[in-house]
Amino acid sequence: MQQTASTFLEKSEQKAADLGHRRTINFNIGKYNTAVKSGKLQFTELQTARERAKNIKWRAIEHLDKYLEEFEMQFTKRGGKVIWAENTQQVQEEILAICQAKQCKSIVKSKSMATEEVHLNDFLAKQGIECVETDLGEYIQQLDGEPPYHIVTPAMHKSKEDVAQLFTEKLGTAPGLTPEQLTLVARENLRQKYLQAEIGITGANFIIADTGSVAVSENEGNARLSTAFPKTHIVLVGIEKVLPSVNDLALFWPLLATYGTGQQVTVYNSIFSGPRQEGETDGPEEMYVILMDNGRTNLLQDTEAREALYCIRCGSCLNACPVYKNIGGHAYGTTYSGPIGAVITPYLQSMESYGHLSYASSLCGNCTEVCPVRINLHELLLHNRHKAVEENYTSSGEKMAWFGWKQASLSRKMMNMTNGKMKNFFMKRFFAKAWGDDRELPVFAPKSFNQMWKERKKH
Repeated sequence: MQQTASTFLEKSEQKAADLGHRRTINFNIGKYNTAVKSGKLQFTELQTARERAKNIKWRAIEHLDKYLEEFEMQFTKRGGKVIWAENTQQVQEEILAICQAKQCKSIVKSKSMATEEVHLNDFLAKQGIECVETDLGEYIQQLDGEPPYHIVTPAMHKSKEDVAQLFTEKLGTAPGLTPEQLTLVARENLRQKYLQAEIGITGANFIIADTGSVAVSENEGNARLSTAFPKTHIVLVGIEKVLPSVNDLALFWPLLATYGTGQQVTVYNSIFSGPRQEGETDGPEEMYVILMDNGRTNLLQDTEAREALYCIRCGSCLNACPVYKNIGGHAYGTTYSGPIGAVITPYLQSMESYGHLSYASSLCGNCTEVCPVRINLHELLLHNRHKAVEENYTSSGEKMAWFGWKQASLSRKMMNMTNGKMKNFFMKRFFAKAWGDDRELPVFAPKSFNQMWKERKKH
């Protein structure tokens, strides 16, 4: 379903007025901010680390073709299989073909926003294949029939009481369980799924060109279980996740952990370099990596917006954004929400349907300030706005309004022709709806400064 500006505004207004929702979000983000402040202390030169990380991603994206081919060559040397997928349909078809070849009826999945992007769970369910989320936050969201709310913390909008009630309704647990008890219930339910599943699917935080490896960071160990028990491991990853060298992980793993959750390093950091080798005791018999474009080359083609591909999906820009903190993740109607989602979604989907997201910003620049790879997010939001106008995706009414505003603003005579009363009437008549019910319209003074200055000079 395509998102429109009107539905976005409607959802945003509902969430902004929901004080309970805002209280939960701001509480959880407040805990995150405290942890991140502590996590940053591990860097003696934080700005240098961020600059180095940006330079590495710049090199990776500027030479993306070379590094992806190097990854494929190295990965296939160890018996892995690489599949190139251009869009959502191709991803779905390729995964379905693997499932059918393995006569798969059960899948366990971990650590993958990319699969959310292609709506994999719903697609497989229609084919009679069960796909179970194993990360606790994702598992909670799947039980509730909701998409992830946040890139890193999928159930951030739910309080512990909300989760306890959900488990009671869906799993029949006793009401009022503690977070520890709820985790044990989820663990018990999921353990059997690992043993039953024919295929395990994960995403990837990074793919490493020089060693042909896939790097996955997690805090629960579910990705390790999803890749160790099933005979087949499928990795779905966007083409932008490439890093030139395995040595780059020494910088990117701590950066991702610090800006993602405030940790010095994530609890489990795994490197997968292919299926089980001769003499190894565990691991899958077959391993596939699906390199997904799905609109990313549209970003690559735009030399100004290209740096959005540097994103390592830490979620820090969401937690810093005053708009996100008021309207939450689901209002965006996209896989990736917040500032980074507003920047990349018009390229992954379409500017016509999602260009309005770039206006959901105060342009305070806080997203740019907190980005670990120093993406100029607020500048890219402005770039998208300009692009939407250039590509003629604004309404005729908006064009006329801005044309009139421009003519009046450039003419001192026209500005002085009307008094403050007429200007206030004009604002109420034409701008009240766009300004919103929850904000007071600006009030024009009876006379402009120019008029008062002229009167003063006369006297």
